[in-house]
Amino acid sequence: MILKDRIVLVTGANQGLGLAIAQACLAEGASLMLCARDALRLNEAAGRLKAKAGQGQIVLHHPCDVSVPAEVDHLVAETLQAFGHFDALVNNAGVYGPLGTIETVDWDDWCQAISINLMGTVYPSRAVLPHMKARRQGKIVNISGGGATNPLPGISAYAASKAAMVRFSETLALEVKEYGIDVNAVAPGALDTRLLDQVIAAGPEKVGADFHARMKRIKAEGGTPLSVGASCAAWLASPMADGITGRLIAAVWDPWRDLPAHKADLEGSDIYTLRRIVPKDRGQDWGEK
Repeated sequence: MILKDRIVLVTGANQGLGLAIAQACLAEGASLMLCARDALRLNEAAGRLKAKAGQGQIVLHHPCDVSVPAEVDHLVAETLQAFGHFDALVNNAGVYGPLGTIETVDWDDWCQAISINLMGTVYPSRAVLPHMKARRQGKIVNISGGGATNPLPGISAYAASKAAMVRFSETLALEVKEYGIDVNAVAPGALDTRLLDQVIAAGPEKVGADFHARMKRIKAEGGTPLSVGASCAAWLASPMADGITGRLIAAVWDPWRDLPAHKADLEGSDIYTLRRIVPKDRGQDWGEK
């Protein structure tokens, strides 16, 4: 029960990974505020979680579009009014955006994907910081993905926004470190969710034959269990991860539960961060003056 008596706010929590994160946090003892754009589906998800809540645990929900600052402000205010405080924010809400080459996709749709994925992470983080700073503690967990570390032709809004999210996480971690606030990003693995179905339905002509084939293979194999990324996010939102900050954690591959034993190694290092590769990093002897 690593989140016992903790209050966690989860965005995009009505389905997929967001719902799995909420379930993981609930199982670890947290009380929850859930948000998503689809009010009906959010209400259904909250009802299922309430049925699993233990003694003293509270599950609340509030419809919110994280790309609209006024709605985020209202969500944070509602959370504080209901609980008096909260301990962690998990920024999970996200979309792939339009699929296709940059000159063919709808420009407004492309910008909207950036607004949801990037601004919908930055603004909620901004909105909760005064409260976390006043308490001199808090956790912000941002859900990234393969788009942050690999180019994704045909899915440029997703790739650009997720890469920006990770660099924002690294930057914010340094800004708020003195206040005892930890900020991390999580790559949850290749998930079999509605986003995967969207890519498969788009076809190889829009997302590329290789990527499309890979997504179909993931669909056939079932993908990474949602519980893997959800457990990592819940752990990072807990006191177990105190002092672990400014990192991009691959939930599938990285030994995240062991990170407290390596705090000294992580401090001041670029381990688990986005960095530029130079020729010598790949065994080449050129590229330096």
